[in-house]
Amino acid sequence: MDRSVLFFDIDGTLLSEITYEIPWSALEALNKARKAGHLLFINTGRTFCSLPPKVRQFGFDGYLCGCGTYLTYGDEVLLSSSIPEGRGLSIISKMAECRIEGIAEGVEDVYMPSRISRFDGLESTRRYFRGYGLGVEVYLETGKFTYDKFLIYTDKQSDKNIFMKFIEEDIEPIDRGNGIYECVQKGYSKATACDYILNKFGMDLEQAYVFGDSTNDISMFAYARHTIAMGEHAKELEPYTEYVTDTVEEDGLAHAIEHYGLI
Repeated sequence: MDRSVLFFDIDGTLLSEITYEIPWSALEALNKARKAGHLLFINTGRTFCSLPPKVRQFGFDGYLCGCGTYLTYGDEVLLSSSIPEGRGLSIISKMAECRIEGIAEGVEDVYMPSRISRFDGLESTRRYFRGYGLGVEVYLETGKFTYDKFLIYTDKQSDKNIFMKFIEEDIEPIDRGNGIYECVQKGYSKATACDYILNKFGMDLEQAYVFGDSTNDISMFAYARHTIAMGEHAKELEPYTEYVTDTVEEDGLAHAIEHYGLI
């Protein structure tokens, strides 16, 4: 068959959020797809530093990180966009003013608050990143870094509307539920990452297949034609989904790749 390009979200799509492993069936299907001549790209909200070792070990053709803000192919960096330093500092200051807590995500590291957060989710994320040696050298409050995107946690104590108004000119928030928002530079998304790769290789939408499960996958699902949602997925993806496969643990990725005759 013709060469295609496959774009994979990580958490809940490629990597099980129960076992924290990539199923053997998925690895086998990916290897077969590669042998068939297809291009394989990770397309994730994670920034480059926080790619799980298990994902890097497979050796994808490229990594599209930070919701389209940092793109690689092989050893080449195709695109890199960070929030300007001054603007980044002002956002961090506004978080504190609005009683919002967050995590700044850069290419080289993630930046956490120095104090213990009132948000259990943030502390859980802190423990996760520390397991990989991230978020331990420079704290969020210092502002002595640049970052590509950020994650915020809000509750009834937060002046969320004021903060959202402050960032609306250049930042697009993605609602992840429970008062959590993934905040990305405007003009960048998983869709723009897909489009960049298709243009680079002179391919069209019929040759693109996107695999995802969460709300930050909406842009690439709205962009693509062949859209595959995992068995457990955000309901917001459904209007844009061409095919629903099984869950990660039920070999959903392998089933979908086989369904489309890609292997």
